[in-house]
Amino acid sequence: MSDIKSGGPALRQSSESSASTASGYGMLILLLVILVGGPAFGIWAAQRNMDAAAGITLVVGSIAFAFIAIGFYLLQPNQAVVITLFGDYKGTDRTTGLRWTWPWMIKKKLSVRANNIISERIKVNDLRGNPIEMAAQVVWRVTDSAQALFDVDDYKAFVNVQIEAAVRTIGSRYPYDDFEHQEVTLRGNHDQVGAELRLELIERLKVAGITVDECGFTHLAYAQEIAGAMLRRQQAQAVVAARQTLVEGAVGMVEMALDQLSAKNVVELDDERRAAMVSNLMVVLCGERDTQPIVNAGSLYQ
Repeated sequence: MSDIKSGGPALRQSSESSASTASGYGMLILLLVILVGGPAFGIWAAQRNMDAAAGITLVVGSIAFAFIAIGFYLLQPNQAVVITLFGDYKGTDRTTGLRWTWPWMIKKKLSVRANNIISERIKVNDLRGNPIEMAAQVVWRVTDSAQALFDVDDYKAFVNVQIEAAVRTIGSRYPYDDFEHQEVTLRGNHDQVGAELRLELIERLKVAGITVDECGFTHLAYAQEIAGAMLRRQQAQAVVAARQTLVEGAVGMVEMALDQLSAKNVVELDDERRAAMVSNLMVVLCGERDTQPIVNAGSLYQ
């Protein structure tokens, strides 16, 4: 363990180390020898009127049996056992199978497998102050068992709290949406924002010996109180953008039509006739309904 000073009292940061343990299979054989050999020797001694030897064998065998049996523990893949002695950290055992250590050692088992959690929906104000609802999915696992057990009170509760804090931080750092597509947004840049959320969580959780393998948003939407207004705003901006594109295309088509009419000498147009044709073409090209042709049998000047 090392001491870390941060402007106040020294804080002790734990660090995982390997524990001195033994394979349980050798001790299991010894246990079977005691279990079979002890009673056999006791019977043999009793038959020869060696009552004292038989009694000593029974007592010693019982104590040895209990001593060995208490030291066994079993480790499955991706599990670890943290071993302490009178509150002092003695190391972590990650070797799978049947294991054995001294009976007076305190053993605390924990999982180092990947955990998946989906946070609760929380309300956050984005960069522009709009209330939005967010929820995240996070895959995390313990990398340092000593830090997880000794540097935080409850590492699972710690993960939940830090996920909420990180989501609030990232949510307030960017706008929900940018209709001009000039900024990084929560809705339009999922990969970039998700990667930044992962880095934020790794930084927050490293004090507990935890890393984050994957994370992303499972829910992202405007809050109920402004969802309707924002929807109307999106619709209005979409209509304006569509109209702008339509007008730009219509102007180009009118310009092309007038240029070709003049180049091929189809008709001679003065300014008034040109203006009338432009008006009619713009109505035809930009109108939302089908146009009805009108045959003009007279003249524009009568």
